[in-house]
Amino acid sequence: MLTAIIDYDSGNLHSAEKAFERMAREGDSGDVVVTSDADVVARADRIVLPGDGAFPACRTALFAVDGVAEAMGEAVVGKGRPFLGICVGMQMLATRGHEYEVVPGLDWIGGDIVRIEPEDPALKVPHMGWNDLVVKGTHPVLAGIETGDHAYFVHSYQFDVSDPSHRLAHCEYGGKVSAIVGRDNIIGTQFHPEKSQSAGLRLISNFLKWAP
Repeated sequence: MLTAIIDYDSGNLHSAEKAFERMAREGDSGDVVVTSDADVVARADRIVLPGDGAFPACRTALFAVDGVAEAMGEAVVGKGRPFLGICVGMQMLATRGHEYEVVPGLDWIGGDIVRIEPEDPALKVPHMGWNDLVVKGTHPVLAGIETGDHAYFVHSYQFDVSDPSHRLAHCEYGGKVSAIVGRDNIIGTQFHPEKSQSAGLRLISNFLKWAP
């Protein structure tokens, strides 16, 4: 089994690589590779799309890597292989993003990426640091993850899903902020699981064993 973490110059992948390698080793879940090779992405059994920074820049960078976006789409949409998007990688699942300009997303999960606007003006944006998850949906990747578990967030925009059933978990930050979205073979976390200690490592382990 091969898990491909897509490298498209979206940020430092070191901590994600180490966390996935650790959980793959502990769970006997095959190999993990960080790659920008479309052929490797095409044959991977699981695909991870991280992302740090602004939505437009990440989308442009992803589609600038020769053949990778197309290989990812064929593997995930065409062949139903498990997919995990992290932070902006999760946001790119949306129909469109509204950060600086309106930019189309992958449209794998309907919705828009919109600026966080807390009801309490004392709450600062970006939403940065630890927050509690409120788990509402059921999903194999969420096995053992419960409301009250902590996750680490750094973001100014959030996923406003078109179908509420696609928001599997949220956190409270002057209102509900999407924390985990998913449908079918596709799941995404707004937080960084590789930085979220026990809950994040459990989610990674569950993903590496998931067979939709």
